[in-house]
Amino acid sequence: MRYELQHTTTYTYDAPVSDSLGVAHLVPRTLPWQEVDGYVVSTDPTPVDHSSDLDYYGNHVTYFQVTSPHEELVVQGRGTVDVLTPVHDPEVLARPWETLRPLMGATASDVWRATDFALASAQVEHVAAAREYAATSLRPGLEIGEAVTDLMHRVHADFEYDRTATTVTSTVGHILERRAGVCQDFAHLMLACLRTHHLAARYVSGYLATDPPPGKERVVGADASHAWIEVWLGDGTWLALDPTNDQWLNDRYVTVAWGRDYGDVPPLKGVIFTEAKRSTMRVAVDVAPVDR
Repeated sequence: MRYELQHTTTYTYDAPVSDSLGVAHLVPRTLPWQEVDGYVVSTDPTPVDHSSDLDYYGNHVTYFQVTSPHEELVVQGRGTVDVLTPVHDPEVLARPWETLRPLMGATASDVWRATDFALASAQVEHVAAAREYAATSLRPGLEIGEAVTDLMHRVHADFEYDRTATTVTSTVGHILERRAGVCQDFAHLMLACLRTHHLAARYVSGYLATDPPPGKERVVGADASHAWIEVWLGDGTWLALDPTNDQWLNDRYVTVAWGRDYGDVPPLKGVIFTEAKRSTMRVAVDVAPVDR
């Protein structure tokens, strides 16, 4: 699949902002199954400083600073991405899950890259309730592919998608208590479940192409950012699972960035200098399939 992507964030303030400094994770990664073409991040007003780099995990990061007074700031990422469905070796998926724990003697060549993702992080606490919930799926001797897929099925079945149930700062314990949340919450929950059993798993941000209801036209800008997880299978291989939609990654997903949790890879974050008392943020995302 080929997609034309556009992610536009508009901030408005009730008084001038004299200085805006921002960090953006908006440029998709180049991967064996994903090719990125002509992707740019722009800022209006024009920034006095604009640069890009790769972070510790290899994600593309854009830095900007706007010093001209403004009451509206627009940050947009736009470009084209070609995506294939990742293919996994059945022999790798058949490995017993206990042999893939970086902190418990796993011997794969890239175990050092995975170790960081087996530890607790700021938004993924190692709570006992998550370990207990995951134990039903992580049975002794079970193949890693079967075990983590079963866990994904259960999270999808047991937790309700509810935008009002949580906030961006909700904890894993809160999600387990409410039995509801959004994609970010379900990703954090699965990470806690896997990491409490010493498996390495990382948070992934990106986009999921959606279809309009039957008989309806696509609404431009009505899509949204999405989140899922990847679990380490050893030797540079990761299996991506989406508990929100109960499926493995396919060619409808565009991968932007990954880290320990949402806090590592928000689409935008920053600091402003202003006397404004109120502000609003509007986000418009469009993932439009295009002909090759």
